[in-house]
Amino acid sequence: MSNINLIIEERAADIGKFLVGRLLPFRQKRMVGPFIYIDHMGPVKLNERSNFDILPHPHIGLSTLTFLFEGSIMHRDTLCNEVEITPGAVNWMTAGKGIVHSERTPEHLRNSEKLMHGLQIWVALPKHLEQMDPEFFHITAEEIPAWEQDGIQFKLVAGEAFNRKSAVPVYSKLYMVEIKSQTRQHVALGEHLYGESGLYILEGGVESDGNVYGPKQMLVTKESHLCEFTLQANSTIYIFGGEPFPEERFIDWNFVASDKALIASAKQKWIDQKFEKIKGEETEFVPYPTFSKQ
Repeated sequence: MSNINLIIEERAADIGKFLVGRLLPFRQKRMVGPFIYIDHMGPVKLNERSNFDILPHPHIGLSTLTFLFEGSIMHRDTLCNEVEITPGAVNWMTAGKGIVHSERTPEHLRNSEKLMHGLQIWVALPKHLEQMDPEFFHITAEEIPAWEQDGIQFKLVAGEAFNRKSAVPVYSKLYMVEIKSQTRQHVALGEHLYGESGLYILEGGVESDGNVYGPKQMLVTKESHLCEFTLQANSTIYIFGGEPFPEERFIDWNFVASDKALIASAKQKWIDQKFEKIKGEETEFVPYPTFSKQ
């Protein structure tokens, strides 16, 4: 019997100047573990006249995880952080009761051709931490646990799994694992995983129970301890998952909470422009959209 409970196809979503491939939320599966939002960004080639510019915008009730395959993004926020994220590193920003950030092409790349390709992820916070003070951490590529086993390359981008712990300071039981192989391999991960699991195929393919799945698909397992499949040659996949929360999470635009009143309050605060401003970007912002629910 197949362990695949749901197949989610990447769907085009407009985030302003760019279209991304949205994986979560999905109408039949709003979350996988604590993961509530996953966008595949790119690959997109930008010329010397085009740049990635996401103006200041707010978040509450979640942590954002930015993970690039190619390209570079300059992150600025209301905690006075100004950090360039490059491929393999992790930007981990916890919004808590509220933070504002912008994401742009760095100044040194703005007048040249460049590629943008990566994952933008939101992880909902546990209920008791939804109103915590905001935080920001940048974890370099060298700090991410990486190892090889039986010809397969692993990286533990975030969380705990495989008796290892990532340097990314998460607040719930979760994992994000990169798996690569240049050769065809049988992969059995069940004993290393827990909670719910989603398998996203970036490159190559995955075979399970006589079926073949390819890029831009996410497979959601019925039971993570039965996560077993064949990885085709020259494949790269990501496993997301963890323990689901007991309470429902609501999402409206960039706001996530277990209480709709928190979202309504944040929405009005942003409309009234009462969130803190990013130093040097005080006059720019993304307006609250007319139709925002994911």
